[in-house]
Amino acid sequence: MDSDNKKTQKNWKNSLLYLTFIITIVHLTRQTNFSRKLTIDTKTVRIKKTSDLPLRFRSDGTFKILQVADMHYGNGILTRCKDVLASEFEFCSDLNTTRFLKRIIHAESPDFIAFTGDNIFEPSSSDAAESLFQAFGPAMESRLPWAAILGNHDQESNLNREELMSLISLMDYSVSQVNPSDAKIDGFGNYNLRVYGALGSMLANSSVLNLFFLDSGERITYQGLRTYDWIKDSQLHWLRHVSHEPEGQEQDPPQSNDHDTTPISPPALAFFHIPIPEVRNLFYEKIVGQFQEGVACSRVNSPVLPTLVSMGDVKAVFIGHDHKNDFCGKLDGIWFCYGGGFGYHAYGKTGWPRRARIILAELEKGKNSWTQVQRITTWKRLDDEKLSKIDEQILWDRLFSG
Repeated sequence: MDSDNKKTQKNWKNSLLYLTFIITIVHLTRQTNFSRKLTIDTKTVRIKKTSDLPLRFRSDGTFKILQVADMHYGNGILTRCKDVLASEFEFCSDLNTTRFLKRIIHAESPDFIAFTGDNIFEPSSSDAAESLFQAFGPAMESRLPWAAILGNHDQESNLNREELMSLISLMDYSVSQVNPSDAKIDGFGNYNLRVYGALGSMLANSSVLNLFFLDSGERITYQGLRTYDWIKDSQLHWLRHVSHEPEGQEQDPPQSNDHDTTPISPPALAFFHIPIPEVRNLFYEKIVGQFQEGVACSRVNSPVLPTLVSMGDVKAVFIGHDHKNDFCGKLDGIWFCYGGGFGYHAYGKTGWPRRARIILAELEKGKNSWTQVQRITTWKRLDDEKLSKIDEQILWDRLFSG
């Protein structure tokens, strides 16, 4: 009997301690806004803000991407513009880049923003972290999911490439990744983002579009000569592997009479900064847009193009680096599209407006549900008075893809 009383007293004390603990936690949560920040050793640590994930097509069957190439952000208002009209120069700075980014986000209402390298520019960036926060500020303010890769200039300030990608991956609403955790791979910023079908559709739990991001490197010395870096075999091996992964391809059990209920291989888009050498050949081919400067690429021709062709899912590649080129051209059935120079501190062409590229993927409409991706189109917006829309074109259509 005494043993039972002791057990009862012990249980009662444990219950009281547990209740006291719960009350204390609730009190701290209300007093310190614990859900938004933590206090450690009197220092406030912010918790990263995130968008609704995973990436997903809208209920109207569309997914829109804004590509921002070559911002070359420096120190904000102190950083002067390059290659603008004399009448514009006096009051032109990085803030013009910021204003353009805010305008284009408001005008196009994208679902996702892809920054394709040279986001900041070392000679004008004394603090890489501060420059990054300013450069990506409008994206974070928009609360849209966004991702970035590095160009050849980003690491020239006070952070190396790994540190830059680590910081970018931790910024609000960023879905960027440093590298896949399960692969030994060259560079920093190699990752795949899956875009899922529209909510309520038969493919709501399946990825129907892949976005591949690759690190094309910086300036290096190769065989005694200065050249641009290139995408390595380890990156291409990873890309082939992730391209054929079955993860995320499972469909919901069909509950409609839509004719196509078989598993599909989703199309893919690729993003990297430095163009491959084969892009030079497009000077002699039919293109959409302007080819106004030589293609600055590596002396080493790695097998990027044959790898993409053999994979079969990549329909278009989006690049930057050469600011005065904004064209799309086709190589072995794959479109290669420049973003066109976006940033005002980046070199450009006087009188030729800064620009951004828009990419729109559209789903096929079944009898009762959205299904797979049917069409991918693109166009550009100019930073002029009307945000002029130019060079709209179809990059891929399932009906005509053979």
